[in-house]
Amino acid sequence: MHGNVFRKAMLGMLAVAFTLQAQDTPKPTCKGCAANYVPVDELDAYFKRVDTKAVVTDQQVRVHDIGKAQVAIGVVYRSKLSGGMPNVAEHDQVSEVYHIIEGSGTLVTGPDIVGWKQRPGTNENVRLLNGPGGDGTSIRNGVTHHLKAGDVIIIPAGTGHQFTQIDDHIKYLMVRLDPDKVTPIKTEADSRADLRKGRGVEQ
Repeated sequence: MHGNVFRKAMLGMLAVAFTLQAQDTPKPTCKGCAANYVPVDELDAYFKRVDTKAVVTDQQVRVHDIGKAQVAIGVVYRSKLSGGMPNVAEHDQVSEVYHIIEGSGTLVTGPDIVGWKQRPGTNENVRLLNGPGGDGTSIRNGVTHHLKAGDVIIIPAGTGHQFTQIDDHIKYLMVRLDPDKVTPIKTEADSRADLRKGRGVEQ
């Protein structure tokens, strides 16, 4: 009799344990989502349309929904610079990763931004590239990074960043991480239409 009670109690505890384990099993955050392939010729097409006389041309190639966030791929060209960019950029909700493809330059980063002012919601960078944020004049106690081809730098949301020098030019691939989905989706079809009509966003 006692043996049957014990076995039933054990079976009950095992059932509860298996149920809890099943509940703890992680589920995909983007179940059934498709991958988003961006061929090199599409990236090259964006770089080729850049006017090399522009101080900076930032072009969003794709923006893909990955469930809990969006990931954007962009390309940036910056021409020769001495004396520093006129402003420090800061993005409130979007983090950025630069992979330097060509050229070199000096980038200063840090959270303590002098003269910070909110960008208006009508600003093209806010609407199309990196969401709400602001500009400043300089960075207190900033960290200096000397970037060259092959380097990668991660710039979290809220961190100011400013090129203070570009030796001749610099080209980089931009990966933007947008957990709040503040920027518009850009599909392959959108990208093709963009390439047919013109240039990127100039700063």
